[in-house]
Amino acid sequence: MKKKVEILAPAKNLVQGMAAINAGADAVYIGAPQFGARSNATNSIEDIEELVQYAHLFKAQVFVVVNTILYDHELEDCKKMIHELYHIGVDALIVQDMAVMEMDLPPIVIHASTQANNRDPKHVKFLADAGMKRVVLARELNLDQIKDIAKATDGVRILCIGALCVSFSGNCYMSIANGERSANRGSCAQNCRLPYNLVDGTGKTLIANSHLLSIKDLDLSDQLPNLIEAGVTSFKIEGRLKDMVYVKNNTSFLRKKLDAFLENNDQFQKASSGRTFFNFDAEMDRSFNRGYTDYFVNKRTEKIGSWDSPKSQGQYIGKLIETKANGYIIENYEKLNNGDGLYFLNENNEPDGMQINIIVNNIVVPNTFKNIPTGTVIYRNSDAEFNRLVERDDSAVRKIGVNLTFTETNDGFMLVAIDEDGHQSISSFESVKELAKNEESTTPNIIKNLSKTGGTPFIVDDVKVEFSQNWFLPISKVNEVRRVVLEQLIDIRVKEYHREEFQIQKTDHPYPVSQLDFTYNVSNQMARAFYKRHGVTEIEKAFELQWDPGKSRVMVTKYCVKYELGKCARFQRDTMGEKVVEPLTLTHGDNAYKLKFNCKPCEMEIWEKDAELEFEDDDY
Repeated sequence: MKKKVEILAPAKNLVQGMAAINAGADAVYIGAPQFGARSNATNSIEDIEELVQYAHLFKAQVFVVVNTILYDHELEDCKKMIHELYHIGVDALIVQDMAVMEMDLPPIVIHASTQANNRDPKHVKFLADAGMKRVVLARELNLDQIKDIAKATDGVRILCIGALCVSFSGNCYMSIANGERSANRGSCAQNCRLPYNLVDGTGKTLIANSHLLSIKDLDLSDQLPNLIEAGVTSFKIEGRLKDMVYVKNNTSFLRKKLDAFLENNDQFQKASSGRTFFNFDAEMDRSFNRGYTDYFVNKRTEKIGSWDSPKSQGQYIGKLIETKANGYIIENYEKLNNGDGLYFLNENNEPDGMQINIIVNNIVVPNTFKNIPTGTVIYRNSDAEFNRLVERDDSAVRKIGVNLTFTETNDGFMLVAIDEDGHQSISSFESVKELAKNEESTTPNIIKNLSKTGGTPFIVDDVKVEFSQNWFLPISKVNEVRRVVLEQLIDIRVKEYHREEFQIQKTDHPYPVSQLDFTYNVSNQMARAFYKRHGVTEIEKAFELQWDPGKSRVMVTKYCVKYELGKCARFQRDTMGEKVVEPLTLTHGDNAYKLKFNCKPCEMEIWEKDAELEFEDDDY
């Protein structure tokens, strides 16, 4: 039996979730009314239920994100909400807090969020043995690490496309340390996207006003074959706060990439039904992006910072050749359209932009004229024509293949529809049989009208008309029986959808370690009980419950400012020049953070300014 490979797309709301499914998603993930890691992307139970019905029509799944850490007073409300989600047909929950594993739950499938910091085989195998059916891996893993984890358990999912958290997932505390907004509670303040100054140990400013913790967006689409071979079965697109164009464009792009891999493949298959017809050419750089990186999947091979700006860079157009009185001559201007947004770095090396008013001959005329030096690289970060095209409802249309057989009965006629998954719908009607008045066959006209599926989710792949004689039928009758049989087939597909269920059973197999620090985000008594039952003897409170202002470690990351500067003693010894004087400090207004570099595991720590740190020699 072929193994299913899934595209998991974001759903900010019901409309975008349906659009993602139309664009080819095998599953979508959507925020619950509460307890999701994007507090401004919540959805009502009623909207989620409607999305579930639509998704199941295509045998696509709906996963609901319940991945904040929970406080004791929230546990009962969370449990009630999970029961509601099960009742409306949700396929799985994506969770971070282990309290969920202690609750009295219905038999709903549980997945581990990337916020659970799934970085090593022992941890992931523990979660699988505890009953979690799938894990979303940490983003920093390389191909070898992914292979090792996949050997330990089935159901490995990775982020494939979208924005990257610079911190280890679930272990960023900058928001709460900088203003009492917890990322683990759904209120990330995106401190990593702010501009910082980099100051060395002598007080010298090495870099001023640069987005030193902002990194490019992830694109692993070219790595699909390698990742599938490594054991990945699900590819996630990040972006529950992004717009419709982003969701449809990126989902469509990945759908085409994966379909090309799956074509004629005897080991793997698509995870849902139907096929999508596109009225646009998906290109990832034509919707929101900060430039792209493959991050660490091929280990540390490139610079990954997006220091100029955390905003969308968009699509490369060309250089500014000449400035005219009312506009500009730009390389490849023919790619541009009226209404496009342009992005560039101004003379102060700051991100800047403008909107095109009109293009006259070869001159790009903006709404607001700005002095831009010749040679400035121009990007398009808002493609007006592309956006209008993608936003249309018919830009991505998903259809389920169906075969129709129209036959006669003793007292009339019958239409049988069998879809690509083997579901069957039958409709018949009584009719007096009349021979056609001329010898011309009525079959071609009947086939033509039976093939018209209109706004239904079906496309007719084959029609057979099996008559003993050349019967005449009013086209209205043919259309009506087709309408009835396809409407029935919609209901049959949804009714016969098989939802996987799994009842969590409490286990006591040992957790890989016996002591947990604050990075395990234990914020309630049920999570504490879960770990204790699995042999953990010491459990530190979550950061949110014990923050020591000014002295805490707020982030650990594989991203490295030294490496970005070319000052890495491990990888850039031959070209690094003079060492930088530590400690390096990031400053933004009144906020300051010390950087500590752990070269053996190749990690960078970020500490608040009053922390007392010891620095080791990083020579290799």
